[in-house]
Amino acid sequence: MQTSTTPIVYVPEDSDFTIYNLPYGVFETSSLDKRLGVAIGEYVLDLREAATQGFLSSLSSEYFQGTDFNAIMGLDRRAWKALRSDIQDVVYGKTSESIKSHHSLLSKLFIPMHQVSMHLPAKIGDYTDFYSSKEHATNVGTMFRGADNALNPNWVHLPVGYHGRSSSIIISGQDIRRPCGQLKGNQEPSPHYGPTQALDFELEMAFFVGQGNSLFESIPAKTARDYIFGLVLMNDWSARDIQRWEYVPLGPFGAKNFATSISPWIVPLEALEPFRVPAPTQEPQVLEYLERGPDPTTFDIHLTVSIQSSSMRKPQLICESNFRYLYWTMEQQLAHHTVTGCNLRPGDLLASGTISGKSEKSFGSMLELSWGGSKPLKLEETQEQRVYLQDGDQVMMHGYCQKENIRIGFGSCHGKILPAKPLT
Repeated sequence: MQTSTTPIVYVPEDSDFTIYNLPYGVFETSSLDKRLGVAIGEYVLDLREAATQGFLSSLSSEYFQGTDFNAIMGLDRRAWKALRSDIQDVVYGKTSESIKSHHSLLSKLFIPMHQVSMHLPAKIGDYTDFYSSKEHATNVGTMFRGADNALNPNWVHLPVGYHGRSSSIIISGQDIRRPCGQLKGNQEPSPHYGPTQALDFELEMAFFVGQGNSLFESIPAKTARDYIFGLVLMNDWSARDIQRWEYVPLGPFGAKNFATSISPWIVPLEALEPFRVPAPTQEPQVLEYLERGPDPTTFDIHLTVSIQSSSMRKPQLICESNFRYLYWTMEQQLAHHTVTGCNLRPGDLLASGTISGKSEKSFGSMLELSWGGSKPLKLEETQEQRVYLQDGDQVMMHGYCQKENIRIGFGSCHGKILPAKPLT
């Protein structure tokens, strides 16, 4: 039978979830328990139902009975590609004709997006956040140490990172409670307790580890692509005043561990291949285990951040950046993470760090946009000013790739700030 090139369900032209995308997520409805799904247009394909109907023959049906993608992540790229092919056949391929003639089966397979609620797509065992934007690191270093000492000597030799807290990673749409902690101003003799007055967002992306590596075995950057399952948007919420007091000498702690938001749909690496572009030139030459492969090693992903205060009718765009700005690539991040023999596992999450470009409009945090508070950001609709985020503010992040008629989107990563809870 001739394969159709038209999806079986309606897909708007400007949809993030086109037939070229097919991202993975975990959903539930009022009548369906948590299960694995794929976004297509304004619908979610129920993978458990598709497997039950025999449409996903490349994998055992057991892989689709759970409530997370960890088992599928643990397979190799060949298995991921075969599953993607099966899903394409359901959406617009060989199995479509048989589905079209059975409306009850069609309604079981494709759930309207407005009926679903989303959950974390994986059990995240470990979470690591990197510091891979040279522009961001330079901006922050300039503010705190001056232009002559902006980058620490090690920064151009290795991907700097820290181990974060996986238990407080939350799904897009969940509200953020303003954190409290120890605060100390420059002129204060001693610290005090209170809610952060410098709550910030950080525009990031993150990737889920696929098959892991054994303890004491490392993965060089040139082969690390085979261990990356897919990408999500990330907002690494940060309390800058708590961070300023606590980070010496071991780095971020409570200032980062209260909440990290991710978008619900994992865009597979294969969907992004048409948008692969060269990464920035690295000088000096990196060590052998960090050497990139001969082909382009990053992606052209347009990223935006908008803010909407409680008194605004619509959000205001405040940042336009791009994933391709990152100095250290995902493969290099993974290689450095494992160079000591650290074992990564399916479902581990590795984040990019704040993604900033050279222009002020591309700065990926309030810290940079307001330049440490010296240049308040103006919200045009209400004439409000922002140095950092206030209660009631909503932060909305989006990402997409576009080339001719091919569009790949990541959906939304958003959250609203709630007031701090009183000390109990």
